[in-house]
Amino acid sequence: MARTAPVTSPTPRPAPLGDRSEAVLSRLQLLVTRKLDGLLQGDYAGLLPGPGSEAGESREYRPGDDVRRMDWPVTARTTTPHVRRTVADRELETWLALDLSASLDFGTGQWLKREVVVAAAAAITHLTVRGGNRIGAVIGTGGGVSAPARRWRGAAPPAGPGVLTRLPARSGRKEAQGLLRAVAGTAIQPGRGDLGALIEMLNRPPRRRGVAVVVSDFLAPAEQWARPMRKLRVRHDVLAIEVVDPRELELPDVGVLPVVDPESGELHEVQTADPRLRQRYADAATAQRAAIAAALRGAGAAHLRLRTDRDWLLDMVRFVAAQRHARTRGTTR
Repeated sequence: MARTAPVTSPTPRPAPLGDRSEAVLSRLQLLVTRKLDGLLQGDYAGLLPGPGSEAGESREYRPGDDVRRMDWPVTARTTTPHVRRTVADRELETWLALDLSASLDFGTGQWLKREVVVAAAAAITHLTVRGGNRIGAVIGTGGGVSAPARRWRGAAPPAGPGVLTRLPARSGRKEAQGLLRAVAGTAIQPGRGDLGALIEMLNRPPRRRGVAVVVSDFLAPAEQWARPMRKLRVRHDVLAIEVVDPRELELPDVGVLPVVDPESGELHEVQTADPRLRQRYADAATAQRAAIAAALRGAGAAHLRLRTDRDWLLDMVRFVAAQRHARTRGTTR
């Protein structure tokens, strides 16, 4: 499917997010703090709770335990199967890969897709820094050209066409707010993005094991980003947040609808009164989303889908609750 977006009539639209980022971020911080602090307790629990990596004490094996954690020396001495407990690291490093290519500057629901990206980044940042952990980000507004690391407290980095920007990982609420201001103030530029190159920035240089969160609409061909995603999963717990607009899933019956590819500017007119065309569009969209889900599953990434016409924060809370429930039952998702 092409990255097409309906051409709307010249009605007044909200100011660009960068122009009102301070007010938006203030409301987001209040909303995220109230809901996440009330529903997700635990100073060191995040979006992908895990068993930790530091060796701890041994205990007897119970059905459902991970056999990769078998403590063979103790098992040999006692002739009873034992597993080695692990202790979670008290300082976690989380990295965000935020896709702000032109296809994200679209939305027909309550939010633009790029606003959902910023909102998801705010929620993940809150969950990360409240335990004293560090968070950094890489931002893509186009394809292929890397910008050097720079300080980002209090100001957004310049992002021209084809710029990939790295914001170094730091701890502290003030630093986290500076990161969010930098994300919200990044201007979306025309031109095709390179999601694979954006994800690859999290692989180089190699970092100690942590959490990597990729936020995108994943409309780029899967062969462009699937391999970097699999490579990322080797060292890190990976969460893929897919941002979707309802018009990308089905077309309304509104007659002739002009649609435009936001990355190339190519314009088409579509006769949406044709039910067969709408059905073909819906079928192609379903197949496309299934292919994205399969590629993410093949890469071993946890998959969260956020829509512009739904309560994104409630969807995040449900996702975290499901992850924790699966973890306590000794299963993986």
